[in-house]
Amino acid sequence: MNKNTTSPHLIQNFLSEAELQAILAEFGFVDTARKCTVSTLISYLIGAATNEWKSLRHAADVGPSVGLVSIDHSSLSKHMKALNYAIMKRIFEVIVGKLNRATRRTLKMKKIPMAVDSTTVTVGKTRLPWAVYHGERAGIKLHVSFTNETAMPLQVVETTGLKHDGPVGTCLEDKRFIFIGDRAYFSIEKVDRYVTEKEKQHFVIRLKENIQLNRKKALKG
Repeated sequence: MNKNTTSPHLIQNFLSEAELQAILAEFGFVDTARKCTVSTLISYLIGAATNEWKSLRHAADVGPSVGLVSIDHSSLSKHMKALNYAIMKRIFEVIVGKLNRATRRTLKMKKIPMAVDSTTVTVGKTRLPWAVYHGERAGIKLHVSFTNETAMPLQVVETTGLKHDGPVGTCLEDKRFIFIGDRAYFSIEKVDRYVTEKEKQHFVIRLKENIQLNRKKALKG
């Protein structure tokens, strides 16, 4: 499966069916569809954003392969047009409102998230001749770890612009936090080390596209 994600399942954990129905009632929306319900539409919208599906037709074709209810693209189009944008905005507000310290305490999260990413600063080639980047440009890269709780950078590592994020990510590891990064920071060896170390590095890292997940299935008797 391309670009594996558990986003739809996470959204379901933060937004119960009762809360969704309350929001629909708030806007006077009656969900009469049997298959293409509002909940299903939300799952398709999340899937489209996460997997960068090109169109509704594309979404309808690949949706079932990621566990979504099979629906033709015309039904998706019809029901999405009928769905008030204000409803989606309200759903977003409810979910964001739950992502706070109280939620973390309820979930018994012992560690807080730490976001890791990089940014490249480029200048003319002659300004930094020791940091050749692309063409007539030179550049440096800042690799930063950032904690939402303090709203401040925790650590910064400087490299030349062509340095890959993955190896530098090890310099930003901090077992006091949950390491959160994009697929550039992923490697099988790194994840194995995070899991097997005595004092584990908790992490949330997006998988690379060429990673295949296999789930064991029990044989039917």
